[in-house]
Amino acid sequence: MNIQENISLKPYNTFQIDKKARFFVEVNSIEEIKEALRAAHDQNIPVFILGGGSNVLLTKDIFALVIKINIKGIEVIKENDAQIWVKVGAGEVWHDFVIHAINKQWAGIENLSLIPGTVGASPMQNIGAYGVEIKEVFDYLKAVHRSSLDTVTIEKEACKFGYRESIFKNLARDQYIITHVVYKLNKKPTFNVSYGAIQSILEAKGLANGAYTLKDVSDAVIQIRQEKLPDPLKLGNAGSFFKNPVLSVSQFEQLKDHYPLVPSYPQENGVKVPAAWLLEKAGWKGKTFGNIGVHKNQPLVLVNYGDGDGAAIKALAEKIQRDVKDRFDIDLHPEVNFI
Repeated sequence: MNIQENISLKPYNTFQIDKKARFFVEVNSIEEIKEALRAAHDQNIPVFILGGGSNVLLTKDIFALVIKINIKGIEVIKENDAQIWVKVGAGEVWHDFVIHAINKQWAGIENLSLIPGTVGASPMQNIGAYGVEIKEVFDYLKAVHRSSLDTVTIEKEACKFGYRESIFKNLARDQYIITHVVYKLNKKPTFNVSYGAIQSILEAKGLANGAYTLKDVSDAVIQIRQEKLPDPLKLGNAGSFFKNPVLSVSQFEQLKDHYPLVPSYPQENGVKVPAAWLLEKAGWKGKTFGNIGVHKNQPLVLVNYGDGDGAAIKALAEKIQRDVKDRFDIDLHPEVNFI
């Protein structure tokens, strides 16, 4: 294990923000995680865990030991006639795992194609897209407790999954380091193509209902995402910056009185309204401010055009939140974690 000093984190976050870690180490096993935690404890240094860096906005240098999780591996641990249980290392790239599953004909995560980040981050915020969320295929995870160094198993119910939420973002924040995630996937697919433009893309390719494959659905999702979202390797961003707000029925009816064509999606606890629609309606789409701005095709994405500052992006996000609150009386909450 090689602990380095004063390392730029620009290659390790998809916003490509150039902030430094006072100490930095990459770990490839549970034992290396424990070794790094012991070293930080002995030196009285705080710890910061980094996965794919796709859900963080660095606003300052990090005076801590930054632990980059690189645990790899995809292993079938159990199966029956209908389902298969797959244990995946937290350091695996999420999209690579999705493609692996599709190639193996394991169904359930094809709608989550091209989401940036690593497997370890998937349960932390219950990632989701196009009508599918991780909680639908999640079984349990393995993690190291940061204080006791015990390796623990955390079952689905204990994760308290919600919309882009889990216990790891609130009650158990900074208590665990996820090392492996076990997913329960299906041998026979049940396709979910009603959300967004998936169905129309499949139909345009001459694929009638039920005639398509896991790869067909994945390709449609990838096409949609590539048309709307910038590639973080080419343009610094963290994907969707804000959560879609869920309004009470009465609050939604008031909004609809003023904007009859507002798109909406009924939920158990209210009505979800696309944050992108709110931002475009408010005129934020495509606005630039020096080296940062709002993406020209997808207003839900804030971007770093080059040498942008994380604190400036944070200030822009807060300005957008205030504007949406003033215009629509709706609170927008970021998906991205400010550091």
